[in-house]
Amino acid sequence: MGPRKDDTTFNEARAGAQAYLDARLTKPKDAPSRKPFRIPVIDLAPSFSTDRDARKSVAAKIRDACEGSGFFYITSHGVPLATIDSIIRLAERFFKELTPEQKKAMHMSTNNLHRGYEDSAYTSINGDVETKEGFNWGYEEMLDPTGGDGLYCDLDGSKGGSNVWPSEKDLPGFVDVIKDYYGRTLQLARHLFRLFALALDLPGDYFDSMTTHPGGISRLLYYPPSKTPKPLSAENTEEEIGLGAHSDYECFTLLLSSSSPGLEILSPDGYWTEAPPLEGSYIVNIADFMMRWTNDRFKSTVHRVVNRTKDERYSVPFFFSINYDQTVETLPSCISDERPSKYPPIKAGEYILERLNSSLQY
Repeated sequence: MGPRKDDTTFNEARAGAQAYLDARLTKPKDAPSRKPFRIPVIDLAPSFSTDRDARKSVAAKIRDACEGSGFFYITSHGVPLATIDSIIRLAERFFKELTPEQKKAMHMSTNNLHRGYEDSAYTSINGDVETKEGFNWGYEEMLDPTGGDGLYCDLDGSKGGSNVWPSEKDLPGFVDVIKDYYGRTLQLARHLFRLFALALDLPGDYFDSMTTHPGGISRLLYYPPSKTPKPLSAENTEEEIGLGAHSDYECFTLLLSSSSPGLEILSPDGYWTEAPPLEGSYIVNIADFMMRWTNDRFKSTVHRVVNRTKDERYSVPFFFSINYDQTVETLPSCISDERPSKYPPIKAGEYILERLNSSLQY
């Protein structure tokens, strides 16, 4: 890889992100007592209406959720249950049917942009020993139902494709299932961005020009059963960490998971709280770009995965970004004389690449 292009982006991705995580994980001595906390469930059906008031009513619920915990479930999102079931089954097939040698041939260590197979020892978000395995890929125009605009550039500014796929012989139908899932989820993410715009008192199409060739990294994730299952408790001193505590990097995340629980979020008052799967739904969480864009109005919430069951867990997160050649700077509707911008502008692709690089164990 070439020399670092921008010190501001690099410093924000490294020291700035770590400072935010440390601050959220450090509970003050006078921390408040635990308050009841529930993750909102938002029905998206009215948002597909031509009635602007119906769309704004959904946007208002999204705004409330984003200003609270930054996490919410969405239902009636338009992605068929068959597509959801197929991608979860595909995750199981990938980790069960491919041999270690076939996975190794697609290992992330052979790819500068973090695409391909990821064994549990290769990365760690916050220094934990993690149990997860993954398979990672990103946006391609052939995965985009719109066909794209021909201007896509990757995290490092390159134009060539960086994804790696198992062969059709090794895993028949793999890319077809990926294309169906990714395309539908990509269009849902664009739809959600229009609701975020309304929630932020911006024109509904404000973000459209920034998502014509967007960053959109997705993963198949596997979490093995717990060796010593035990419930979530403040008294636990040792955990089998599937994925360490972190905030996501991009604008927001759309998460599917199997029926086995494991996702835990850090509530606004600083306590780990379970986020159980809700059949047929996505979990949406705000990520760091959106927090920066909104000047901390929307919360990028810290979360982790701990499989506390004897069952395997599979999940498929979709991390949605803007075009990687875009600059992220505070939105005009989130700045005032009383509330100046807290964050310097950063370059989208470079920031995400540095965050990914910081997770490497070597």
